[in-house]
Amino acid sequence: MLRGLAALLFFQLLGESLVFLTGVPVPGPVVGLVLLFLVLLALRGRWRETVAAVEAAAGALLGNLGLFFVPAGVGVVALWGVVQDEGGAIAAVLVLSAIFTLAVTVWTFLAARRLLGHKDTAA
Repeated sequence: MLRGLAALLFFQLLGESLVFLTGVPVPGPVVGLVLLFLVLLALRGRWRETVAAVEAAAGALLGNLGLFFVPAGVGVVALWGVVQDEGGAIAAVLVLSAIFTLAVTVWTFLAARRLLGHKDTAA
């Protein structure tokens, strides 16, 4: 599992470094995740123990995912006065971002259906 955790951290570092050097407006961990995906896809038939180690490390992290929300919860409690003062703005941003996300998701789904050639059977 240590090898898998090292691989995950290496690709996160690689992604952060690439974003820092290129100035691309994408989060470094996302770039690292894409690079890790491409490498694992290329190594799919070979190096099964490395792929299994990454899978075990990712499974362990996902198994404890709830613990990663504790610092955010502590931050909200510690800054409760700010949350109360800016509650209207926070609520507006949450509602607008949810609506925007739903609209983009629907648009992406419709575009993918159109590209894949599926006809609308409801019409």
